[in-house]
Amino acid sequence: MKLYIAEKREVAEALAQALGNATRTGPAYSVGADRITWLRGHLLQLAGPEEHNDRYRKWRLEDLPLQWPIDYRPVADKQGRGQLDAVIAFIRQADELVNAGDPDPEGQRLVDEVIEYAGAQGKPTQRLLINDNNPAAIRKALAAMDDNANYRGLSLSALARSVCDQRYGYNLTRAYTLLARKKGYDDVLSVGRVQTPILGLIVRRDRAHEAHTKQAFYTLSAEIEIESREEPVTARYLPSEDAPTDDQGRVIDKPFIEGVAAAIAGQRAEVRSAETREQESPPPLPHNLLSLQAEAAGKFGYKPGQVLEITQRLRDQHRAITYNRSDCRYLNDERYTEAPAVLQALASLYPEATPDAQRKSKAFDSEKVGAHHAIIPTENVPTDELDAAARRIYDLIAKAYLAQFYLPERSRNTRVLFQAAAHRLQATGRVVVDPGWRRLYAAETQADPAETAGLEAVQAGDRGTVRSQDVKQEFTRPPPRYTMQALLKDLARVAKYVEDPEIRTLLLDKDRDKEDEAGGIGTPATRDAHIETLFKRGYVEERGTGKQKQLVSSQLGREFHDALPPFAVRPDMTALWHAEQQHIEAGDLDYESFIGSVDASIQEEIQRVQQEGLALAIDAVQCPRCQEGALRKRKGSKGVFWGCGRYPDCRATYPDGKDGKPDLSGGVTVSTEHACPKCQQGLIRREARKGTGKGTKGGKEAKGKGAKGATYWWGCSGFPACDYRAFDDAGKPKPQ
Repeated sequence: MKLYIAEKREVAEALAQALGNATRTGPAYSVGADRITWLRGHLLQLAGPEEHNDRYRKWRLEDLPLQWPIDYRPVADKQGRGQLDAVIAFIRQADELVNAGDPDPEGQRLVDEVIEYAGAQGKPTQRLLINDNNPAAIRKALAAMDDNANYRGLSLSALARSVCDQRYGYNLTRAYTLLARKKGYDDVLSVGRVQTPILGLIVRRDRAHEAHTKQAFYTLSAEIEIESREEPVTARYLPSEDAPTDDQGRVIDKPFIEGVAAAIAGQRAEVRSAETREQESPPPLPHNLLSLQAEAAGKFGYKPGQVLEITQRLRDQHRAITYNRSDCRYLNDERYTEAPAVLQALASLYPEATPDAQRKSKAFDSEKVGAHHAIIPTENVPTDELDAAARRIYDLIAKAYLAQFYLPERSRNTRVLFQAAAHRLQATGRVVVDPGWRRLYAAETQADPAETAGLEAVQAGDRGTVRSQDVKQEFTRPPPRYTMQALLKDLARVAKYVEDPEIRTLLLDKDRDKEDEAGGIGTPATRDAHIETLFKRGYVEERGTGKQKQLVSSQLGREFHDALPPFAVRPDMTALWHAEQQHIEAGDLDYESFIGSVDASIQEEIQRVQQEGLALAIDAVQCPRCQEGALRKRKGSKGVFWGCGRYPDCRATYPDGKDGKPDLSGGVTVSTEHACPKCQQGLIRREARKGTGKGTKGGKEAKGKGAKGATYWWGCSGFPACDYRAFDDAGKPKPQ
């Protein structure tokens, strides 16, 4: 039996259709004696260190860096485990295997790891590369199958990245967290190859925003009456080369601009050139997950995780959209042939739409489609069963698809150049000839203030007069703080912030085949989880109201950022790892050598931070006993208490106070009547342990009985800095 193993069910379905005469039985299709089955994403996960060494369940600095072998465990969910068991059973029955995972490193690894887990590495295995579910394209791919061993480098590249991400995150998260706990920080300081560079972007943007010093600049506009038209033209002054300007070409000298205004006042203005050009604006491409998340953030204030969850429901429950985690914005030719049926189905929901099924936008380009195509609607158009949020997301997807079957927007753009008293002024205008695809968005499109219908009638040689001038003072603006929409877009293009040209080139090279990515970090399907972690850990906060809330780094986020080494908060590591992965794919580098080099860098960083300490300012209470550690809130068998962060070197403990801070009095009252004769701090009356009647005073016993037979003694509240003790005498300290 030959067993085809696809990554997704829809690929298995398409493969079954291409092979023909297939029947489905449970988690597989049968085609004669052969079978086609599928995975559900990763059915296996890398085992954690504590699964190999029970000692690692407790976090200890002396155990770092953690060392554990590469091993897999089945995913935790019941459905995934059932599918894995079925696939493994099929693998063991098969005589020959076909890896039909997505044509990328992750898709290669997904199937390979299951084959390896089943112990079937020795079975003959071929590689089937499918990037178009059209039956004809699949049959062509079937005829070109290759030995799966030829893709071993691709598989090991993905494995190495996963292992290094895991070891990097586990080790450095524990190292920084444990050192922070010694200072009194009571949460996890999580580190990740993608997560902490995202924090770095936000922190650097915040600081640039706050460090900005506004600078004044000046603009000059003039109303010019032209003899050939009734309405005056508003023109803007164009600074000459010798004008006092900043690096953006803005005039920064007020007397200068006022001098220009005075010079052109009432002067003749001649049209030196007038040019009108027609322009076509094609519809934007259909959505991938990133563009969908960004638009939803801008229009509705949705977080990326919300959009991912909604699209998952639209796909799984309603079958209303295609694969939702795509990073591609193009469509293959198969989707064009299906378009008439999809457009007909959409007509029930968008009766006012007038798409032309014969039109073929630039989005239909099979050569630009990789493992997945853009997110588009299916023929299963939902009617009333969607909630408001799902309806909004579906609407974004559907309209972006419908727009592909509209004409481009057509406009005429005019530019008129005047000269008055040796100074140049410019007027621009725009007239929409045909809104084209923008008709779909008419309800949400505002009128364009730049439209000036009569400007295109102006011709070179026309004359006029400057009737009024207006000088305005404006101020430079700081780099805007991030919004969710702006951050998502920047994560796809972080290479522009990399100073090292070689590393910038590596990042750009990583995304050379991706239309919507240009040196990014993370993936559209995982960025939401990284951002959510930043919120969860308190590193980033949302401020403001409305849809465009600002993402601002917290004080903790900034301090943590500053305590980390530069490589942890910049995207350079992603670029360097990618370069090494390419060497693994080509067979020029052993994957274990790459993992070893990452392990060495992790060990070096742990040694550094242990020696130098973590430069993290924590608002914590210093341990009164040892005067070195900070008190941390802990949970014991009898409830919450506070203990020294230097435990077990210091075993000081204190009860939890009413204000959420440690009660350093040990649960008793510091006297305001009786002061310590040595340091003048208040004394504390304490009951002797277990009623023995024994306290200590400089190594000697200090005894005293209360009214009910209990034994008490007095000690200084400043202990251990002050060790004064006294006997109790009828509820008062006995003078020494």
